[in-house]
Amino acid sequence: MAPPPKKAFPLRIEPALWDALERTAGAEFRSVNAQIECLLREALQRRGVRIAPPEPRRRGRPPREESGETEE
Repeated sequence: MAPPPKKAFPLRIEPALWDALERTAGAEFRSVNAQIECLLREALQRRGVRIAPPEPRRRGRPPREESGETEE
């Protein structure tokens, strides 16, 4: 079962802050979006806000669909 789609949210951010996010995201091999999510989760955790862990995303090739026909 696929995880629910993520909520899109437009964010205006200062260029210097964006540059810092890009640097830290690159150092941790994440996208800027994933880095922002990670930092938000860490900040909420420090404040004692409990949230469910993210659902792991399936990686790799999707399974082959089974059909009633045989390939010849």
